[in-house]
Amino acid sequence: MRNVFLGGGRPKRRSRWRYALGVVGLGAGVGAVLTWTTTDGLQSLGARAEGARLERMQASPRYQDGVFLNTAGATLPRNGPDWGTLKELLFGTQQRTPPSALPMERNVAAALAKPPESGLRVTWLGHSTLLVELDGFRILTDPIWGERASPSTIAGPKRFHPPPLPLEALPDVDAVLLSHDHYDHLDMPTIRALVPRQVKFYVPLGVGAHLEKWGVPAERVVELDWWQEVSLGEGERRLRMVATPAQHFSGRGLTDRDSTSWTSWTLLGPRHRVFFSGDTGLTEEFAEVGRRFGPFDVTMFEVGAFHPSWGSIHLGPHQALKAHEMVRGRALLPIHWGTFNLALHAWDAPANELAAEARERGVSLLTPVLGRPVEPTRERADTAWWSTVRTAAVAGDTP
Repeated sequence: MRNVFLGGGRPKRRSRWRYALGVVGLGAGVGAVLTWTTTDGLQSLGARAEGARLERMQASPRYQDGVFLNTAGATLPRNGPDWGTLKELLFGTQQRTPPSALPMERNVAAALAKPPESGLRVTWLGHSTLLVELDGFRILTDPIWGERASPSTIAGPKRFHPPPLPLEALPDVDAVLLSHDHYDHLDMPTIRALVPRQVKFYVPLGVGAHLEKWGVPAERVVELDWWQEVSLGEGERRLRMVATPAQHFSGRGLTDRDSTSWTSWTLLGPRHRVFFSGDTGLTEEFAEVGRRFGPFDVTMFEVGAFHPSWGSIHLGPHQALKAHEMVRGRALLPIHWGTFNLALHAWDAPANELAAEARERGVSLLTPVLGRPVEPTRERADTAWWSTVRTAAVAGDTP
């Protein structure tokens, strides 16, 4: 069949594919060398579970033959070359990085100094990093202050923007929640920087091995399987944190795929309820989450880094809205977009698609600029700030 993209003629077609594959192969080789020659390349891979930790993993009903499984028949990214995806990667015209600087809250620390009037406030710090202030508790999710979502300091996806809040300016937190061990969610430099704060880390099964290798004391690591929970505080001032299902996968190297678990998180305070998706595809388990714990005052669902060839392990905007409705969410704050180039779509495509469909479906969106604290139950923050980035670039200005 004639390839209209590459033109007719078998020799020309083969030549171009060989060139494309050569470029990809060379890039992979150079990336590998750069990774292993950086100081912490090997350290960032983390560690494998053993001993009592491994026994807890083996007791999970989702752990079989050394790996964790999704419960709903998820399809994972395709193995081997996908020519259509490769063509899109090499020759696609999507603007995958912002054309100019992104708008951010100028003084996040000052905005956070005053407690939330409603008792619930969420600050999006980029990608899936959120500071959730919930009925007197502060919770930090998937913290990444590093420059790259990569084992290397000089190769791999680089941030579009600086963190809107310097790590040293982060207020004291009561817990750090991790969803899984991919590099854009589990950042070794950030974890190491948090060690002196004496905060506890709540993580999926197996992920604690990475943390302990990086200096987190074992007594400050709590691993949970789906539907297990822990509490902070007691009595009327108690926050329940429940590890809830997600549809994804894990791994930090070439040989450890699915060797640790992944999870979403449900936060249940005395007055407010919050859902954090981590990375996930659409799963019927969300209906059970909604039945048990909904409705939620706010949900934070991933909307970016999606592609048909990647199976059903990411939501994208359309399915994020479905998932939000399944868990019985009231307001939706989209995450996992606008910080790293991890996909083939335009950098702002997730926000554009989500906003358009949310209007049609009557879903209340929260889209604050990076670093702006927002109280979901008492204010609106639904401006399409990403469109000003595009407009400013056309005008030759910076927002």
